[in-house]
Amino acid sequence: MTTQTAPVAKDVSTPRNGEASRATTSVSEGRAGADQPAADRGRTSIADIVVVKVAGIAAREIPGVYDMGSGMSRTVGAVRDRVPGGRPNVGRGVKVEVGERQTAIDLDLVVEYGAPVRDVAQDVRENVISAVERITGLEVVEVNITVNDVRLPEDEEDTSQQTGTRVE
Repeated sequence: MTTQTAPVAKDVSTPRNGEASRATTSVSEGRAGADQPAADRGRTSIADIVVVKVAGIAAREIPGVYDMGSGMSRTVGAVRDRVPGGRPNVGRGVKVEVGERQTAIDLDLVVEYGAPVRDVAQDVRENVISAVERITGLEVVEVNITVNDVRLPEDEEDTSQQTGTRVE
């Protein structure tokens, strides 16, 4: 008697137009049959958005990272965050390319003024690699970081004056 297994996804490419896709990648192929150990029966797939979210959260945990994303995506995100019921997009500024067992990650960061950019980038890279490999089991082959902007102290003063109340 022969058993058949379902086909396994071979490769998933980067989502187009900056949008997260619903593509998944296989992490374990698994085997069918009662003679197999319970942990090996079936296969595990991880959606690209899982890697995007894990990487985004891990990058934001590092001191010195103010925000993520390019100028336009941050503007749209700020509007979305102010809408009642809106949730912050933890995947903003994160692009991934996921294969069968490996992933590559690109991050766009805004760093706080005064924070050493090289040190922040190194800490972000280490935290993202650690989190993605621990949570997903995928090997991270590279984390490319682009620092798009620096958050200046004057920016905070301007926003606090704009959001203040007109009456006491």
